[in-house]
Amino acid sequence: MHTNTHPIESTDSTLLAYGREVGKLLSSSSAESWSDELWTMFTGYIISLKEQGHAPDLCDTYFSFRELVAFFENVERIGRGEEEV
Repeated sequence: MHTNTHPIESTDSTLLAYGREVGKLLSSSSAESWSDELWTMFTGYIISLKEQGHAPDLCDTYFSFRELVAFFENVERIGRGEEEV
């Protein structure tokens, strides 16, 4: 994954909008469940590669999944009242 991140000068309304979207996402399941499901999806992807063949972007896909899992782990810590890491 070759994405450049640029700091976004967020206003309170932007941060609140992000928070609402995360809240909607987490309303269907806990952050821990999301993390588990992400690894289940990634595992299924890896297993399917046997039939699909070579995946030159496998490394990027792995890091994308890992970043998503880290996001949900941070959200879970925040939900428990712990500091974001």
